[in-house]
Amino acid sequence: MDLKRKRRRLIIRKYTFEFIQIVFGSLIMAIGVSLFLLPNQLSSGGVSGVATILYYLLKFPMGITIIAINIPLFIMSIIKLGKQFFIKGFIGTIFLSIFIDMLDKFNPLTHDRFLACIYGGVIVGIGTSIILKANASTGGTDMLSYIIKAYKPNYRASSLITITDIVIVTLNVFFFKEIEIGLYSAITIYIMGKMIDIFFEGIYFTKMMFIVSKKYKEIAKEISQNIERGTTAIHAKGMYTNEEKMMLWCVVSRNEAMQIKQISQKIDPRSFIVISNAREAFGVGFKRE
Repeated sequence: MDLKRKRRRLIIRKYTFEFIQIVFGSLIMAIGVSLFLLPNQLSSGGVSGVATILYYLLKFPMGITIIAINIPLFIMSIIKLGKQFFIKGFIGTIFLSIFIDMLDKFNPLTHDRFLACIYGGVIVGIGTSIILKANASTGGTDMLSYIIKAYKPNYRASSLITITDIVIVTLNVFFFKEIEIGLYSAITIYIMGKMIDIFFEGIYFTKMMFIVSKKYKEIAKEISQNIERGTTAIHAKGMYTNEEKMMLWCVVSRNEAMQIKQISQKIDPRSFIVISNAREAFGVGFKRE
């Protein structure tokens, strides 16, 4: 009985936390849309882009329009993706729509389209990331891509989202008759994508270094003493020279990478060095979850 209660509590806690994430993420997205993008006729692509056009042409409330467009997707999602995904998507869409129509009554924070596209993209990207972290969505092209993937697992969902965004931005330019709207909207969509990447992959950029040198022991010792970083020696074989070699491998910060490069070249000017990006590093000397 105790185990069942613990599991039940964990499940309740999990769903409660996800619900809070979805609601909070929806609020953040709505701030970006209602106080930055919508007042400046800018689009973040997808369903919100269509809703922006209808908002200005037919005076339809943006939130209600988003719900109406998503109804067919909700029906398809419950059939193909299951109740859990449907419920999360429904909650996200409903709260996003409510918050957008509520915040639409406030004055926009800027009428400068350049500032609006930057800050709107950042804020909407953060809100979207929070919702995606809860394995949810706010409908639109994200939900459509999940549905298509369920039917065709090998289909590239990113292609659908990209094509849809291009079409929506083009429609915005066509209806509002301003090329700048399309250009600024494209910046918004790009920034949103970058914010989602940062949110999921982190901002703690690190570097991976591979150093091939006959003086690998001296280099490793110098790195350990001066930089206080560990290195790993890997047996390697040059296929061109057919020569057995030792290669040092280490993960360091961006600043340390330059110092290690200088150390290696000072000890062995003929050393072969490769520096590549490592998005994140976990463990001793780096961040821990």
